[in-house]
Amino acid sequence: AVDLEDFNYALDKVIGGLEKKNKIISPEEKQIIAYHEAGHAICGWFLEYAHPLVKVTIVPRGLAALGYAQYLPKEQYITRKEKLLDDLCMTLGGRAAESVVFDKISTGAQSDLDHVTRLSYDMIMNYGMNEKVGNVSFMSLAGESYNRPYSEQTAYLIDQEVKIMIDEQYERAKALLRDKRKELDSLARTLLEKEVLLRSDLENLIGKRPFADPTPGESASMPEVEPTSRDDED
Repeated sequence: AVDLEDFNYALDKVIGGLEKKNKIISPEEKQIIAYHEAGHAICGWFLEYAHPLVKVTIVPRGLAALGYAQYLPKEQYITRKEKLLDDLCMTLGGRAAESVVFDKISTGAQSDLDHVTRLSYDMIMNYGMNEKVGNVSFMSLAGESYNRPYSEQTAYLIDQEVKIMIDEQYERAKALLRDKRKELDSLARTLLEKEVLLRSDLENLIGKRPFADPTPGESASMPEVEPTSRDDED
């Protein structure tokens, strides 16, 4: 018979690849991975516009994934700037946790940095979400005959504003994790013991998420609903 556990196994396999039970990870590396994934989870838990967490794991899978946090994407057609900024902050939560806890950083954030860099440039160059660059979008122009549809001065400004945006969200993530250090330590320790934690486990460890998770078609300001049980891969 096929049950829920089989579906969960199949989902993990699709998202992260085959489980690498023979992959030898040192205790020091495993601790770094646990805090990295706990950093993502804690930031997502305490950021109002983050996707609802489904699962966080430090089970190594595939060729590169040493752990990942899985989120339930919301069905939406437009996204506000506040939501995108929370996404940036949550994605930087892994590296921020490493910095806060160990005062060092590792190569484990490469895919996170790729995501935040692409999203930041999109916000500024294509969605007009920066006051200094303005309400402009270069997405369609870039596909035309122009090599670059803006000046050197604008290119420099875009680069500067991307750096500022990422730096602000990184510092925001570190500040949040310092404030929630007790919860971060608790989650990381439990991850090291169990390797896989579900949303219900987080609720037992650090309490219910302080924000409602709206279902498709609902506003975030509506009364709290029963919590439901994206994929971020490191």
